[in-house]
Amino acid sequence: MTMFSSLLPGQRRVAFRSGDELLAVWLAVAIGLLMLLFLAWPLLSMFATTTQGRDGSWIGLTNWLAILSEPRLRSAAGNSIALALATVALVLPLALAFAFALTRTRLYGRRLFQLIALSPMLAPSLMPAISLVYLFGNQGLLKSWLGGGSIYGSLGIVLGEVFYTFPHALLILIAALGVADARLYEAAETLGASKLRRFLTVTLPHARYGVVSAAMVVFTLVVTDFGVPKVIGGQLNVLALEAYKQVIGQQNFSKGAIIGVLLLLPAVLSFLVERRLSRRPAGQMSGRSVVYQPGRNRLRDLLLWLLCAGVTLFLLALLGVGCVAAFIKMWPYNLSFTLAHFDLDQLDGGGWQAFRNSARMAMLVTVFGTGFIFMAAYLVEKIAIPRSIAAIIRSLALLPMAVPGLVLGLGYVLCFNAPSNPLHLLYGSMSLMVLATVAHFTTTAWLTLTTALRQIDSEIEAVARSLQRPWWQTFWRVTVPMNLPALLDVARYLFVSSMTTVSCVIFLYNPDTVLAAVAVLNMDDAGDTAAAAAMATLIVASALLATLLMHGVGWWLNHRAQAWRR
Repeated sequence: MTMFSSLLPGQRRVAFRSGDELLAVWLAVAIGLLMLLFLAWPLLSMFATTTQGRDGSWIGLTNWLAILSEPRLRSAAGNSIALALATVALVLPLALAFAFALTRTRLYGRRLFQLIALSPMLAPSLMPAISLVYLFGNQGLLKSWLGGGSIYGSLGIVLGEVFYTFPHALLILIAALGVADARLYEAAETLGASKLRRFLTVTLPHARYGVVSAAMVVFTLVVTDFGVPKVIGGQLNVLALEAYKQVIGQQNFSKGAIIGVLLLLPAVLSFLVERRLSRRPAGQMSGRSVVYQPGRNRLRDLLLWLLCAGVTLFLLALLGVGCVAAFIKMWPYNLSFTLAHFDLDQLDGGGWQAFRNSARMAMLVTVFGTGFIFMAAYLVEKIAIPRSIAAIIRSLALLPMAVPGLVLGLGYVLCFNAPSNPLHLLYGSMSLMVLATVAHFTTTAWLTLTTALRQIDSEIEAVARSLQRPWWQTFWRVTVPMNLPALLDVARYLFVSSMTTVSCVIFLYNPDTVLAAVAVLNMDDAGDTAAAAAMATLIVASALLATLLMHGVGWWLNHRAQAWRR
């Protein structure tokens, strides 16, 4: 055992490295440098720009003092916070009740409810806003439901953000409520606690980490999203829109950078809260625990079924109206079927080329991102690379968790659009958008893959070394096949996220590399709402097709190639 102890990941210092070990170290160094270039550098450039004038000269905190004193900016910040709090107040109890129904009751049709509840993740954030315009806008079918009110403004933004953020909160709360110790509930029942008291004293305290995390995620997503406010916000200004206007409309990069830093604050706060909560022991499952099995309660199950049905009806309405409107000749005056809105090349916004660009970028992000992140995770978790390099890679992989897409995209434009930057030639290219998208979605993929790798005993690498096998051979023949389900999950996540993202790439495209989600925004700006709905429908269809395809491949792997797991 002494002979191979230096090969275990827990002991980084070794007296001698063979050729394949040196290759691993140099590969890790290259991965660390790439992450520094395309994650840390753009953010540092954004911070540096906040202290520069329009001519690039250093002016200290002058920009900060001038901008923070503007009533317009303070109003936008107040609007963003108020809208985020209102959305959290709606989404959190609904998602908590929905997750409770899926995990703690015998709800009829729970799988169908869960699929529908997660379906908004297949659509760009602009789609619910377009659907709300068709339903409650100036020519909306249900305009009379609002009385004399208007959907343009805070009401429309909150409803659109509820659609956009609900699945994100639901995923977190399902994980928080998915496992429980039945002994706690038996003890509470024995002591005479009512069902409500059991929920308040047992269920909620053990799910507090998920509840707080879901609230912070929803708050951050709303504050940093500009898609919904752009389409249906009317005259209401928010911080994300203000950053977009300063960079795209006025070319005021210093002011845009300061707003970007302000948008970073909610995400940093969320990250700090999550770190603090994660230090507190909240585990309720041990080796002696008994898995909670929900009993049947007809009244409870009926009430929760009605709630889930109402939520899914709302989600289906916004998703369905946007898709159906793409096939309507002239909403709402002529509801006959037509495919004319899919003749995208005759309209402004990017045409079919935008959709092809999105499909191409999504495939590149899926292939390159999955391979790059998996290789980085493997080197950190399974190979004896130096601790300092491993720490740098791990920290940079977790950094995007605290950086909203709009802020990262702003950092990219400030960094790579500078003529003095040796990588300036990448600006406006598909390659830079692929790199930005991979950087934006790195954390979720990293956590998924490192979790999968940690489930595999490190002795496999030690045995392979004892048989004189290089690490890359073990990686390809053993580690990759054993982690195929996790790799497929990451590939599916990266493809869908790449097809629907707007904020991360809104500053990086040119007329030749415009993407489908950006084209939806441009078409809506030009007044071609039906064409925007058609493009959004294409995004949903392609994301759904990719999801079903990868799900089918995953099913085959689990039943054939992953038979060893059983």
